[in-house]
Amino acid sequence: MFSKTLLLFLIVFFVPYSYEQQSEKFFRKDYKYFEEFESFYKMHTVPQSWMESKRICELEGGILWHPDTDAEANAFLTFWNETKPKVPWVWVGLSDLLAEGVFVTVDNKPVSEVYNFWEPDTPDDGEGGEDCVYMYLKDGPGYLDDDKCNDRINFVCKKTLKSLEWNYQCNMPYLEYSYNKDNGKCYKLHTTPLNWTEAYAMCQYEQSSLAVINNNREAYYLAHLAESTPKPRSRTKYSRGIYHVGFHNRFNEGWRTVKGTKLNVDRNAWYDNYEPDGDSFGQCGSMFFNGRLVDTDCETKCFFICEHEVESPKHVVSNFMDILQPYFGGGFEY
Repeated sequence: MFSKTLLLFLIVFFVPYSYEQQSEKFFRKDYKYFEEFESFYKMHTVPQSWMESKRICELEGGILWHPDTDAEANAFLTFWNETKPKVPWVWVGLSDLLAEGVFVTVDNKPVSEVYNFWEPDTPDDGEGGEDCVYMYLKDGPGYLDDDKCNDRINFVCKKTLKSLEWNYQCNMPYLEYSYNKDNGKCYKLHTTPLNWTEAYAMCQYEQSSLAVINNNREAYYLAHLAESTPKPRSRTKYSRGIYHVGFHNRFNEGWRTVKGTKLNVDRNAWYDNYEPDGDSFGQCGSMFFNGRLVDTDCETKCFFICEHEVESPKHVVSNFMDILQPYFGGGFEY
């Protein structure tokens, strides 16, 4: 009986919030909303390969854009040429990577069901291995053509309004983050091993940063998070029991946080009560499973922790909901 009551409470409590966020029509500050297509768009001006473009869009919570209709393509062309007139083309989320000649979108729609205004005599796999599709923005605007997937060009990410979900405790669209009221921050422990630079970038894609430990309370919480989160098996070689966090000495200025400030912790915050010089072993910062800091070679792969500063929580959750606040994959915080 209690479980049914709890389920009903959660449905009543959370479902209206999903609709509320959709009505506000906000996803991220760096995405622009187009009312006529009920979708958010972001123009990336750092050229990437097709696969990396697809990956970045997914990390941000969207997909690599492809126009569904002529109207969407034309609206995009107009907007792009008004804002980025020097960019000649962009990747679109269309390829025949799974089967030669069978073009499908990144969300598995056949090319016949979406915008498919091809340049004459294409796709032709002209030089062999041309499996990814881009759109002309200048000469022959709107034409699609196939090209080698490793070429690096600009791209666009898209997020539909109907797919938008919201983490109201953290005031962000990433549901895997958990709010800790004592620290006033949200955290996510990533269990896909990456090196420090890759981990830094991953947190940034999620509008967060590598976690910064400022005091014993935060160290204790992150150690508890590390202990309570299940560790999946991984074929990647990585350092177990170590987690990348947000400090480094990559500029040879002494230990600094990813927020640009000097790392201000006591000597006993470090492993073995010894603060390393940042030169002899590694210039990147990590944390042992017990919360002690340690220097690490920046290329070392391990798990890592991101933190998100909560600017203005949209809803103050009751004590009852605080008790039920989950660690994703790590039980509950009591």
